[in-house]
Amino acid sequence: MQYWLMKSEPYVYSFDDLVKDGRTLWDGVRNYQARNFMRDAMDLGDQVLFYHSNVKPPGVAGICEIASEPYPDPTQFDPASKYHDPKSDPDAPRWMLVDVTPVESLPRFVSLDELRATKSLAKMALLQRGQRLSIQPVTAAQFRTVLRIASKSSATLAGS
Repeated sequence: MQYWLMKSEPYVYSFDDLVKDGRTLWDGVRNYQARNFMRDAMDLGDQVLFYHSNVKPPGVAGICEIASEPYPDPTQFDPASKYHDPKSDPDAPRWMLVDVTPVESLPRFVSLDELRATKSLAKMALLQRGQRLSIQPVTAAQFRTVLRIASKSSATLAGS
């Protein structure tokens, strides 16, 4: 099993939206490296940290799981979509996606500041200068650390 972090702006699609919907396609990715992660590296059942970005504070809201093999992102072929790519050919699609399903909400939201303050996460891709990918690999140890942080109460953190 592999572990990932996938970013979404909560005002566009939040973890609560995923819980309500039960499943969604992770469309609109237009970065080749992020696309390659979905196309070449993700497997059914891989675990994902669902990260709320472009909000104050940003952070991890829940856990979801890869629920499909990669397949062509339909928005690339839709002229009405902001993700339309007129150079993409249906016979050789340029952009791929996967479906995700919710696993569980975290006991509490884990902010980016908390992640940055955790020494064992210093090498996490999310925390590297200039790292803006919407999909990033996460090590098993990093994944477990985020879950451990989420399980600590705010009072426990304030006293440490």
